[in-house]
Amino acid sequence: MALQLTDSNFDTEVLASDKVSIVDFWAEWCGPCRVIGPFVEELANEYAGQAVIGKVNVDDNPGISAKYGIRNIPTILFIKGGEVVDKQVGAVPKAVLEQKLKALLG
Repeated sequence: MALQLTDSNFDTEVLASDKVSIVDFWAEWCGPCRVIGPFVEELANEYAGQAVIGKVNVDDNPGISAKYGIRNIPTILFIKGGEVVDKQVGAVPKAVLEQKLKALLG
């Protein structure tokens, strides 16, 4: 299951991690977010222990959303070593997300 990331745990769970992180910025009212949400959950299960995969509800966590300039959702950030190394805006097939993750895992 994807981690529930918040303004208070983001630094510890994502930025301080030595693993690649995928962070899904979403909201309850966002239709495309509901399309991509199950893909994020599947990746979280399939890559457990290899990557940190979590979700940030932008309505509940405005601080972290503002820090990364999230203006459109869903936005998925790929973070490695505390830095954003890739980004996907909008709903895409699971294969697109998995390909980006695999490239970062090397």
